[in-house]
Amino acid sequence: MNIQIKNGRLIDPKNKIDAQQDVFIAAGKIASIGSAPASFAADKVIDASGLVVAPGLIDLAARLREPGYEYMATLESEMDAAVAGGVTSLACPPDTDPALDEPGLVEMLKHRARNLNQARVYPVGALTAGLKGQELTEMAELVDAGCVAFSQADAPLTDTRVMMRAMQYAATFDYPVWMRPQDSFLAKNGVAHDGEVATRCGLPAIPVSAETIALATMLQLARDTGVRLHICRISSAAGVEMIRAAKQQGLKVTCDVSMNHVHLSDMDIGFFDPNCHLVPPLRSLHDRAALRSGLLDGTIDAICSNHAPVDEDAKQLPFAEAEPGATGLELLLPLVLKWAQQEKLGLSDALARATLLPARILGLDAGHLAVGAAADLCVFDPEAWWKVEPAALKSQGKNTPFTGYEVQGKVRYTLVDGQVVYQA
Repeated sequence: MNIQIKNGRLIDPKNKIDAQQDVFIAAGKIASIGSAPASFAADKVIDASGLVVAPGLIDLAARLREPGYEYMATLESEMDAAVAGGVTSLACPPDTDPALDEPGLVEMLKHRARNLNQARVYPVGALTAGLKGQELTEMAELVDAGCVAFSQADAPLTDTRVMMRAMQYAATFDYPVWMRPQDSFLAKNGVAHDGEVATRCGLPAIPVSAETIALATMLQLARDTGVRLHICRISSAAGVEMIRAAKQQGLKVTCDVSMNHVHLSDMDIGFFDPNCHLVPPLRSLHDRAALRSGLLDGTIDAICSNHAPVDEDAKQLPFAEAEPGATGLELLLPLVLKWAQQEKLGLSDALARATLLPARILGLDAGHLAVGAAADLCVFDPEAWWKVEPAALKSQGKNTPFTGYEVQGKVRYTLVDGQVVYQA
């Protein structure tokens, strides 16, 4: 189908475009920008007057809950949520049931996602069999099946010898290893940041040192092995400083932060709001300020939703017993825009953190609008305000700490491979 998107404000962080230009799409690719290619006849014209035309968002952490946790969410519901949020590509962690440690499971997930014909799904394979932290998975076979990286998700890897061997093997074939830094012994049974709020509420705490000690180990092993290391969901000021130093030393390390931690702190737990029970825990206002600064100066490469839908029964429990996690695919765009507005950052630079830079971490030629690139686009109204109401979210998980917030930025169209997969 030939599509013309006219009168929109085109933003492409990679090619430094921020201007009113038409986009012409043919055969699933961007055929031309500005003027129509020869003999182009549009089957569909989208009037984007007053709207921004940008690359589709790329989310580095979206749990789809399949296989194994369909009672929390299904592939269908979360793909609907993704395209409604302007997300055209997403990476899903391996902590499914069973874990993504067999090529057949990865192929099945890819096949199911492809048949839905919506967002592109990039599975992150399990680093160890069953995420048990003992035996390495067959990484080469998992890459052949479609895995883009290897991770333990939130499962602990306490044996540093296994971690070193995993990194050595991955480095040999240049496979990226994604790790979330948390010392499982220091974090044991903890549910909140070790600060005044946890003390006042009597909640079991997770100290910042749980992150920094684990991070120090990972960075040292990355230094020794030469592996491409991606640090997932950094949460503390001390952690950001360690990443900054590692980058200055020339380590092949990248890093992301959850949108929840960019906007919230442990103060938001309030009267034990279980929607604020997250992994990693919301930390202090000082940590939040450091995360925002790190995102601004490039220490933190990308912002992700850390989408983790949870069924209502598991959330409506006392804070410490509630299942951690929050839905986020549909909130990524407005929360990126909110952060950019608060930091007085230009729209192009802000969108780069959720398009171009995540694409680079995933090793994809995506997140830009060059001629010949796949036509994965997000067309949104940057001025539209809307209220976050869980019942209106497409995701099966209605759990979000942003319930009742007024946010700005509404997706009007999402295109994947030149097909309109969402229209508001």
